[in-house]
Amino acid sequence: MKQKVAIVGGGPSALMLAATLDFSKFEVGVYEQNKTLGRKFLVAGDGGFNLTHGSDIELMKQQYHPSGFLDKALETFSNNDLRNWLRSLSIDTFVGSSNRVYPIKGIKPIQVLNTILQKLEENKVNVRTQMQWNGWMENNDLLFNETEVVKADKVIFALGGASWSITGSKGTWLPVFQKKGIATLPFQASNCAFKVDWQSEFIDKYNGFPIKNISLTLRSQSVKGELVITKFGLEGNAIYALSRVIQNELKQHGQATVYLDLKPMFTLEQVKEKLKKKESKNTTETLKMGLNLSAMTVQLLKQTLNKEDFTHLDTLAEKIKSLPISLLQAAPIEEAISTTGGIAIEEVDENFQLKKMPNHYVIGEMLDWDAPTGGYLLQACMCMGVVLGKWLNETN
Repeated sequence: MKQKVAIVGGGPSALMLAATLDFSKFEVGVYEQNKTLGRKFLVAGDGGFNLTHGSDIELMKQQYHPSGFLDKALETFSNNDLRNWLRSLSIDTFVGSSNRVYPIKGIKPIQVLNTILQKLEENKVNVRTQMQWNGWMENNDLLFNETEVVKADKVIFALGGASWSITGSKGTWLPVFQKKGIATLPFQASNCAFKVDWQSEFIDKYNGFPIKNISLTLRSQSVKGELVITKFGLEGNAIYALSRVIQNELKQHGQATVYLDLKPMFTLEQVKEKLKKKESKNTTETLKMGLNLSAMTVQLLKQTLNKEDFTHLDTLAEKIKSLPISLLQAAPIEEAISTTGGIAIEEVDENFQLKKMPNHYVIGEMLDWDAPTGGYLLQACMCMGVVLGKWLNETN
């Protein structure tokens, strides 16, 4: 007799789990609160549909925090495994210049989603939408829409974190698990913008301007990428990648100072040499001729430095290589790309089973882990679903 599996949630983790489970062994039901599955999957595709990242798997592992938590999942279903699986469904991919992996030109996010949903249909997965989970009954049966009770042999929760609330991912499930004695952590914005107190004249002129080919450092961590100047402060892949350490710094000290290297391709001595070689009576002209700095980056230096430092070439060179910018707070969670917090990872075993609730599993962004943008988040969610599906297939 087939075991009944209830998957609560319809995001990437849930979809991959449902696509992996052996329908000869399991009767699988997916219960989604929205009218359709994969809303967060589609929202993630709005800004450039990174399915995964193209780097070596050992390098990929280093992008996840806490270290080691996702190693097994990444080894079992790697970025290359994901690409091969998609290819088997006629979704070809390519590695872009930033090493991010995209569907080939012409394939839209909705096509990828529909292809995966077709796989679920082939696997005879019963999809129920507009099913709001309200918690457990006394015997741990699942309660939906206040009145409908669902019994299952295996229950997998894939309810998401608290980012992209427009998709229904609000993290309202947190207190339900707390009542079961399961340790949780408050949600916190990750991969988000951070507030900077810009001078009004500067931000009125340069709101929305990018700063490309830079490096950003906080304490011992340094990231290369780009930033975007906004009225709120700074956003972009360089600062997203430092979200976790910035948040820790804000929590401890009330603010965080990051150091911006405007010319990471040059050493400090090379910057000094180029400035002195093109030295002019006008420091702005020296910066433009010597280092090809844009008008915006020159103004950024001017608003950060006093006149004496700006006109002293050695000091100016040092600041070009390490310009301090004070961050005051993170953007609100509803504006974040992802969140940390949720269920403490100590609460699950190596197969994502809740230690205090046998046959109940948690996958995806419900767990307290973190990764930068660029395909790492989606890869992690999808490989968790596949790994759990394979383990259930092998042990049942």
